[in-house]
Amino acid sequence: MQITAAVLRAADGPYTIESLDLADPGPGEILVRVAGAGMCHTDLLGRVPGDLVAKPVVLGHEGSGVVEAVGPGVTGVTEGDHVVMSFDSCGACDNCRAGVPGACPQMMALNMLAVPLDGTPRATTAGGEAVHTRWFGQSSFASHALGTVHNVVPVSRDVPLEQLGPLGCGVQTGAASVLVSLGVRAGDSIAIFGAGAVGLAAVMAARVAGATTIVAVDLHESRLDLARELGATHVLNGADQDIAGQIRAISGGEGVQYSFDSTAVPEVVATAVASLRTTGVCGLVGVGAAEYTLDANLLLMGRTVKGIIEGDAVPQTFIPKMIELWRQGRFPFERLITSYPLDQINQAEADAQSGKVVKPVLVP
Repeated sequence: MQITAAVLRAADGPYTIESLDLADPGPGEILVRVAGAGMCHTDLLGRVPGDLVAKPVVLGHEGSGVVEAVGPGVTGVTEGDHVVMSFDSCGACDNCRAGVPGACPQMMALNMLAVPLDGTPRATTAGGEAVHTRWFGQSSFASHALGTVHNVVPVSRDVPLEQLGPLGCGVQTGAASVLVSLGVRAGDSIAIFGAGAVGLAAVMAARVAGATTIVAVDLHESRLDLARELGATHVLNGADQDIAGQIRAISGGEGVQYSFDSTAVPEVVATAVASLRTTGVCGLVGVGAAEYTLDANLLLMGRTVKGIIEGDAVPQTFIPKMIELWRQGRFPFERLITSYPLDQINQAEADAQSGKVVKPVLVP
């Protein structure tokens, strides 16, 4: 079928709006008419020089929309369903079966290469040029996307579908890291480094969990103001001196029980670890750093550093939980969103990079 998509042809080039021919859904695939697609920091991996993400490519991995067709073997999803698209997984390995699909051994191949495992292109230009459309099992910067039985999550029809896409990755990562992976409980303390969509979702989740000390750290005062409105009990500008010392003072001198980093900035990660009490746990979700240097003495005293993928969530169960929290007025993720038409994708990317907006959502 003919679709419209935002195509990235070079790491340092602009997105171009193009018409593509998209294949019909094959075995285990689901055709979704996209209502909205969040732009996530991970999409910037398409701009990293080199061959990690094949070009030309359609990015986008926070799509929501309506199912238009299903391929052979698809169960549990039918035409007309409203869905959110999340990350892909194999569904059959030990980790998937244990409820941690983000740790699927095929995570890289299924999500971050943008190429089908069988190498068969799913989209082409009118001239027959292959365009890669397997980014996180969806490539949703388009009017239509092909998802899979493992990453398409049916949702209720009475919620604002065009705003739900970010629940598939960024918002899920922040919220589930707090509620699932770290297991923050009532009365706990947490410091959250980076108040973008992931960090602000973590702030909201910490408030849901009942944490009594929630410290948000960022360089943008507007984001710190929003963090306070969403549940942060304290906010700190990351440009200030001795952030770890300030956090220890806020938490009574010992440090916080949990810290959470979404920046992947090595100096910030070191500060996040230094902000912990001796039994504390630091969760890392940021992408892009080559290595971290940490004070070994901090770890020897009992602190833990934990890498987290997609919050250790199972999207099929966690996304509906976030929607229910939103219904109750306890998880207002819509406050993070600024909508743009799909053909304004380059402006949306620039605004996100500058910090002008928190979470762009592209509407075809």
